[in-house]
Amino acid sequence: MTNSTPSKKVENHGVAWEQAFGYVQAVQVKDTIYVSGQLSHDDKGNLVAPAELDEDKRPADFSQMESQIRQTYVNAKTLLARYGATLDDVVEETLYVLDVPSAFAAASKVRREMYGTDVPQCASNLIGVSALAFPEQIVEITFRAVIDRPAD
Repeated sequence: MTNSTPSKKVENHGVAWEQAFGYVQAVQVKDTIYVSGQLSHDDKGNLVAPAELDEDKRPADFSQMESQIRQTYVNAKTLLARYGATLDDVVEETLYVLDVPSAFAAASKVRREMYGTDVPQCASNLIGVSALAFPEQIVEITFRAVIDRPAD
């Protein structure tokens, strides 16, 4: 019996937590690209629009939700481009958020902007969670895209 593993093409941003946690930011198997949970960091790994924390080290408010969501999509677009893909190739996304009402309002606006249409053509999930990887982080988004080209 032969055990064959499909060819994988992986990508990273080069930020510290990739090595610390031990994962890749995206992996392509055949015609599908799986993008790990993206957050709102810049190219040096600094969080963009970090939430202000209260005395318990929890977000004091969610006013940075729109900015964090926007940067998260920018980071996903960067990864997808490395595979020759765009948000038009995304078939599913899941938003993990600390505050559903503020995320719903912000994501509605940002998704239209990023996808360039009032109704992005992908399945979408918005899930409220109690915590994310970094205390100042209030959103994380995963993506799945399908393209016409198999991995090299």
